[in-house]
Amino acid sequence: MQNDVGSQLPMAMDFGSSPLGSPSDQPSFSGGSGKANSLNSVSKAAIVVRLLLKEGADIPLEQLPEELQAKLAQQMSRMGLVDRDTLEDVVQEFASQVDGVGLHFPHGLHAAIESLDGRISVKTADKLRKAAGMPKSGDPWPALRERSEDELAEVMKGESIEVAAVLLSKLDTEKAAALLGQLPGPMARKITHAVSLTRNVTPDAVLRIGQSLAEQFDDQPDLAFDVGPDERLGAILNRTSASVRDEVLGALNDIDQPFCTQVKRHIFTFEHIPDRIDPMDVPKIIRAADQMTLVTALAGAEAAGYGEVAEFIYRNLSTRMSDNLKEETGEIGTVRAEDVEAAMQQVITAINGEVEKGEIKLIPLDGPDVQIE
Repeated sequence: MQNDVGSQLPMAMDFGSSPLGSPSDQPSFSGGSGKANSLNSVSKAAIVVRLLLKEGADIPLEQLPEELQAKLAQQMSRMGLVDRDTLEDVVQEFASQVDGVGLHFPHGLHAAIESLDGRISVKTADKLRKAAGMPKSGDPWPALRERSEDELAEVMKGESIEVAAVLLSKLDTEKAAALLGQLPGPMARKITHAVSLTRNVTPDAVLRIGQSLAEQFDDQPDLAFDVGPDERLGAILNRTSASVRDEVLGALNDIDQPFCTQVKRHIFTFEHIPDRIDPMDVPKIIRAADQMTLVTALAGAEAAGYGEVAEFIYRNLSTRMSDNLKEETGEIGTVRAEDVEAAMQQVITAINGEVEKGEIKLIPLDGPDVQIE
């Protein structure tokens, strides 16, 4: 009940809310019953608040609009003595008003959004705040720290050096270092010098900068896909046969060579194992892949033109394990080409599973171009 008292005060309800006048305009408080009728809503609120505070009630007055908080404080400073009859009239009127309330809604859009916290999406709440010209709630910096270095670098290039210095200072050191490496040299030097000037930046200023940067990301249109077209096409081609993949990439290279280069950075097939797998991780491949599937893939590797992949795997295993695999591949005999390709695809699937679990990390492809074999 106490949490609702602030919103139920006479001045917060529809009592007419007559404006405050000068001290000489305030009504007299002496006399008998019925004197509450001569009081304005602010005077009644002052009496109720004073009584509740005297009784030890915890009234959330901060929930009132600031204008009403100021009026209440001003009125309380003007009040003198209130006789018992007037007090009883005001309390009885206030109690009647409270008893007559069936449902209370939050005051203002901000309070309404807060009351719906957890029941509407954060995105919807932020859109409502933005439309009303209200700042976002909460700390924007955790979300900004989750942004990639590429995204942050793009934003920093359009901001002042001082704002960029604050952004850099709010990131963890590893991410800040990676971000500096993506900026032009002259800009990076200016930003690092500007960091020395951030000593006296206030927390409020840092919050406003964070909100402004967050709004820039929010202004970007919603995307239908979580990843870019190059990564999506690369994932598709990873599942196709080698002949189809080579044909598609060759045609794409003729039409759009830059896009083709980006797609090839997401291609990971059996032939890429020596270039994309750390030699120390080869034993993990052996443990992750089905033994018979691996043997089938290695048995047909030479005929499929991937002899160097088999040698890479053998070379990075213990002598005993390597000899056992070679013996098994020799015993399996001739394997159909389609079975070999299917086995190679299953080995790659197993490797990707280890990558997703964080057990293996693929070596990124470096350089501006990736050649089509």
